Amino acid sequence: MAVHKLNHPILDFQKKTAASAAFMKEAESVMPGGVTANIKYFEPWPIVMKQGKGAQLTDLDNNTYIDYLMSYGALVTGHGHDRVREAVVKQMDKDGTWLFGTPHHLEVEMGKRLQKHFPSMELIRYTNSGTEATQLALRLAAAYTNKHKVAKFEGHYHGGYDQVLVSVSPSVHEAGREEEPASFPESKGMHPSHSRNTIILPFNDLNSCIKILKKHKDEIGAVIIEPVQAGFIPAEQEFMNGLRKCTEELNIVLIFDEVKTCYRICVGGAQSIYGVTPDLTVLGKAIGAGYPIGVTGGKKEIMMVSAPTGGSDVFDSSQSAHSSTKDVLFHSGTYNGHPMILAAGLEVLSIMEEEMNTVLERTNRLKKGIDQLFQDLGIDGRTIGIGSIFSVVLNAKGRLKNYRDLQKTDLATRKEIDFRLLQKGIYTKPMNRYSLSTAHTDEDISRTLNAFSEAIQETFIHSQPSS
Repeated sequence: MAVHKLNHPILDFQKKTAASAAFMKEAESVMPGGVTANIKYFEPWPIVMKQGKGAQLTDLDNNTYIDYLMSYGALVTGHGHDRVREAVVKQMDKDGTWLFGTPHHLEVEMGKRLQKHFPSMELIRYTNSGTEATQLALRLAAAYTNKHKVAKFEGHYHGGYDQVLVSVSPSVHEAGREEEPASFPESKGMHPSHSRNTIILPFNDLNSCIKILKKHKDEIGAVIIEPVQAGFIPAEQEFMNGLRKCTEELNIVLIFDEVKTCYRICVGGAQSIYGVTPDLTVLGKAIGAGYPIGVTGGKKEIMMVSAPTGGSDVFDSSQSAHSSTKDVLFHSGTYNGHPMILAAGLEVLSIMEEEMNTVLERTNRLKKGIDQLFQDLGIDGRTIGIGSIFSVVLNAKGRLKNYRDLQKTDLATRKEIDFRLLQKGIYTKPMNRYSLSTAHTDEDISRTLNAFSEAIQETFIHSQPSS
């Protein structure tokens, strides 16, 4: 039996991205590992980009790519959208500054637009990232309930701080029992208390969740969840309904982390699809058009805990005899509600109101095309996800319901396909999800499907013996 000889995709990758390799060597003298965010790194080295426009990226070696990473979903209108750029310039020209350091009209204007799409957000606060927004939501929940433990789901990511950087991607032997997952810290430097104070829940397993939540009902102040895990594994409707009912009965604040799903599933996010109203919602990524932003919003009675009118502020040196900092929830940030970013965000909302359906149609065309390729070639592979984000899985036995199901799929072959796609000008970080934007065209979809066809066939020709 002979085996077809094809270059290993990593070798081809190294030849094609030599300038990126040289850049990363220099970058290591400036930043640990050559990067300023671990997520930007992958082996043997990340591709260093020098230009982006629309749905296209160009790297240091002048290779061009159709971009499906889209800055991990943040660029829902693509790179350098003309209308977004014009909105930013107009704000600076009109207001004369890009930072007031005071309240300003765009804070209210943006808030009202968001409330139109997310009626559950009765009041809102701006932050500088989704991470900051989830942090605020958890503090609000603890202050409101006077219960300080947090429950999160295995495989869900809510930011890089200690309280939630637990059981995001544990190995099988570290994860514990499926119906009662272990609380596993995901970073060095974390205090052991976080493993005790962050309770881990199994996604899409309602009965097990109810048992855990009832067991800790007097300690857990908040349940935080990605309604669509990692942006592409959706919660089941019955699960969401049951979780909402259980948290209401146990006086636990239910937080929807829609940083990945806002303006990607539909303009009203996952909560409008499920018909489930959370107590608090966290938004980010897409609403900033690539600028840093986060939003926390929800029930008025919970959000008012952060109102400065009810007590003193940590920076107020003239505290009255009747109140102190312990009487008010602290939340602040010099750049919260940044005028330039809100101007960009308002234009993004307008664009998505106009073009969301087109983005969804093109995403469905791409997903159906990939599914058909696998079917025609007799390969056990398919796309998974809703809205304009999805992932590709191979050898998935039955329906994927959670993190553990995903770990049982053929991740090694998926990674090989990803590297072959990079050779053909289709970009996402290997093993990551795909995010489309208003900038992706029908021609981009056709080119991507052709590249997928070649990459899949090459992967299986390379790995399968023939006579």
